[in-house]
Amino acid sequence: MKSEKATQILLLAAGMLFFLAGIFRGESAVVLSKAIKICMECVGIG
Repeated sequence: MKSEKATQILLLAAGMLFFLAGIFRGESAVVLSKAIKICMECVGIG
């Protein structure tokens, strides 16, 4: 049971680390830009 909890915490920490690394690299702006383009295409505006 302890190893499951430790694994969950380790995976959560790794996920948060990658999440923050992406933010610091400016990837959030790229993702937002692509999401806007996809939404505009679906609606038919862009």
